[in-house]
Amino acid sequence: MQQVLDDLGAVGKRPRAHRPQTDGEVERSHRTLLDEWAYARPCTSNNERTTALNNFLHHYSHHRCHTARGGQPPITRVNNAPGQYG
Repeated sequence: MQQVLDDLGAVGKRPRAHRPQTDGEVERSHRTLLDEWAYARPCTSNNERTTALNNFLHHYSHHRCHTARGGQPPITRVNNAPGQYG
């Protein structure tokens, strides 16, 4: 994971410990993963589960509306999305 961050020139951030707002956000993201990916349909292999995760992450980031983003998907907050370099 660190190599990917280094390649992108990105910095990983960890949430602050014992912070109710952050804890709630993390718990909600875990619940969304469980409901919309992990338990949404049974997978018969690890490859099938990996493919399902990739599909879920794309849908979540590019197409799923988020109330915290005014009904927009998270990708709308990215200034330099792939394929959009000026």
